[in-house]
Amino acid sequence: MTWRALVLALLTWLAIASPARADDLRPGFLELTEGAPGTWAMVWKAPILGGLAVRARPQLPAFCKLDWQPPRLVGGSLVETGTAHCAKSLEGATIGLAGMEHGFTDALLRVAARGTPVEAARLTPARPFTTLSTVPDRAEVLRTYLTLGVTHILTGYDHLLFVLSLVLLIRRGWSVAKTVTAFTLAHSLTLAATTLGLFVVARRPVEICIALSIVFLAVEIVKDDPARPRFTARVPWAVAFAFGLLHGLGFAAALAEIGLPQGEVVPALFAFNVGVEAGQLVIVAAGFAALWLVARVTAAHAGAVRRVAAYAIGSIAAFWMIQRAVS
Repeated sequence: MTWRALVLALLTWLAIASPARADDLRPGFLELTEGAPGTWAMVWKAPILGGLAVRARPQLPAFCKLDWQPPRLVGGSLVETGTAHCAKSLEGATIGLAGMEHGFTDALLRVAARGTPVEAARLTPARPFTTLSTVPDRAEVLRTYLTLGVTHILTGYDHLLFVLSLVLLIRRGWSVAKTVTAFTLAHSLTLAATTLGLFVVARRPVEICIALSIVFLAVEIVKDDPARPRFTARVPWAVAFAFGLLHGLGFAAALAEIGLPQGEVVPALFAFNVGVEAGQLVIVAAGFAALWLVARVTAAHAGAVRRVAAYAIGSIAAFWMIQRAVS
C-alpha cells in the first residue's frame, strides 16, 4: 500500500468514526422564563449524543421548588419542561447543571426575568454553575453567542472542509479573501432570514447538499488545470456565494438546536455570525500555513499532496452525503 493510499484509508476511517450530522452544535440548553413574580417556566434540552441527558440535571437555589413534567424525546435530545416556584428573586443566585463536570459537552443557560434584560451564560464541564448578575448585561449574551459561533465553525467539520477546499483550490491570498467574503455574505443572508422566520427549509436535504458541495469542490481541485481553468477557478467568488446560501441554512438549523434569547435575537445572531467569521479566518490561516509548509518541505510534490488532500476531503464528504441520505 502506497503512502497516499494509506492517508486516504486513514481519513476515510475517521469519517466513518465521526457523526453523520457534523453540523450539530450539540450543546445543552437550559432556559428559565419568569411569568408571575417568583414563578419560572423551565425548559431543559439535553442532547443524547453529547451525554448531558445521562449525566446532568438542572440545579436551582434551595429556595426554589421544582415541578417537572415527564420528559420526551425530540430529535436527538431529551426535553423536559417544568415550573420552578422561588421564594425570592434569582438575582445574585447560583444556578447550573449538577453532574455536568463529568461530561464533555457545553450548555447554554438563558434566564429571562420580568422587567430586566435577558441574561445568557455558557456552562462548561470546568464551570457548570454561574452566578446571575444583579443587573443582567447584554455583553454576556454577545460573548456567549460569539463563542458558540467560533466553536461551531471549528467543530462543524463540513463547513471546515468546505473553507479548506476553497483555500486548496484558489491558493492566492487576495482571491481567497474575496471568495471567503462572498461565502460569508451569502451564509449571513440565509442564516438571518431563516433564524428570523422569513422561511423554513427541511434540514435533511440541506445537510445532504452541504456534503455534496464539498464533493464538488474536491472534484474541482483534482481537475484543476492552470492552462485550462475551469469555471470555479475563474470565478470562485460566484461559486462560493451560491454554496454560501446553502451553508447559511445549515448554520441556521444548528443554531435552532439551542435557540436565541427572546428580546436579544438580533444581538445574539450578530455575535454568532461574527464568531463564525472569526473561525473561518482561523481556518484560512491554517490552510495557507499548511500550503506554505508543504512548499518548503517538498515543493516538487506539492501538487500530489494537494490532490491527495482533495481525494481525502471528497471521500469524507461523499460518505457523509450517503450516510445522511440513508440514515
